[in-house]
Amino acid sequence: MPLQTLKKETAEELSLEWVLHVKNYKLTLDKNTCAGCQICSLACPKEAITIEKQSKRHGEKVSKAKIDINLSKCNFCGICDILCPYGAISVTVDGKHLLSVLEKESFPQMVRDIKVDVDKFPMSRGKREDVCPMELIKVHFSIPDGKSVEDPSSLSESEQRAVTINVEVDKDHCPCCGICEAKLPQGAMHVRKLLSGKLAIKSEKCPPECTDCLDVCPINGVLYLSDDDKKVHANEMFCVYCGACKIACPVDAALDFKRTRINHAPIRSGAWNKALERLTSPTDMTKELKAKRSLKARESVKKRLGLKGEQHV
Repeated sequence: MPLQTLKKETAEELSLEWVLHVKNYKLTLDKNTCAGCQICSLACPKEAITIEKQSKRHGEKVSKAKIDINLSKCNFCGICDILCPYGAISVTVDGKHLLSVLEKESFPQMVRDIKVDVDKFPMSRGKREDVCPMELIKVHFSIPDGKSVEDPSSLSESEQRAVTINVEVDKDHCPCCGICEAKLPQGAMHVRKLLSGKLAIKSEKCPPECTDCLDVCPINGVLYLSDDDKKVHANEMFCVYCGACKIACPVDAALDFKRTRINHAPIRSGAWNKALERLTSPTDMTKELKAKRSLKARESVKKRLGLKGEQHV
């Protein structure tokens, strides 16, 4: 059977397929999860992904940018799947989540470093609400007989000590903003940034009454409108550096944005170096490569001296 190519688009989803005699390749973009950032388009080695800034109607909020994928250019490598901080893109082979660049070790897995200490989670329901701005954390309580408990704080102290806590984090879709870590008791959650960088809004250059960056930011709490000057300001502590705000901003000089580091598993790959340069900058890419060479030299010395090496990511 010759190669069949299919592209379908609805209000909720964009899908691309290669249908072959022995295999079926499929890429799915969840439009609701997609933040309209530019990470996938920057990383795509085939330049198959384009991003289109949406026009704004007077009196309405700006919409997030629209992502499109050229079926004739896409080869279903899965790099966009790996790098999407929100898990909006999924690439499958015969229905299984298989990414060729990971299988061939030509591209690194992103590290979503999220740790949970259930012993430090609060029992009170009120303290657990709105912990995650994207509703990716689910907390379940149960008593020894297996029955679920909605509000353990209503139980006696002895009954509370017997409660089992189960915390489910949807890591595949977590951009690692760290808001949960800040809102919960100290030590209950530990989140390491997936992407690091710099975000600064030059409010003096912002157009009057403009909130375009705030309108498209997918994480509540990163950008906010100040009561004093009525301008948008940034709380960089929780920024995930996806770049959705930069795309929406109507004045390029008003928003200083760049990525400097990506948390990933160890890799030595030309494809990764090219993606890293596009996502950060040649300078930041050089810094990472120098750091890796230095690390490799230290590990080599440790081996010669008979010392135990450390694992780094």
